[in-house]
Amino acid sequence: MSADADLELDCRGLLCPLPIIELGKRYAEVPVGGLVAVLADDVAARTDIPAWCRMRGQEYVGEEPPGRYVVRRLS
Repeated sequence: MSADADLELDCRGLLCPLPIIELGKRYAEVPVGGLVAVLADDVAARTDIPAWCRMRGQEYVGEEPPGRYVVRRLS
């Protein structure tokens, strides 16, 4: 996949729910259609980020490489 992100959030070392809180605060910084990458080493991020996308109506693009989660802003 190797998506170039418009914004990359380094949330390594932060435990749940802090990576999601940071994503929620900052995703609007990219234009609609833009990509946000979240670097997270908390195992909960693997399920939390896709769930956040479903709840917020954003697109979960995927994880690549492990620990880098990519979200596309839809609204």
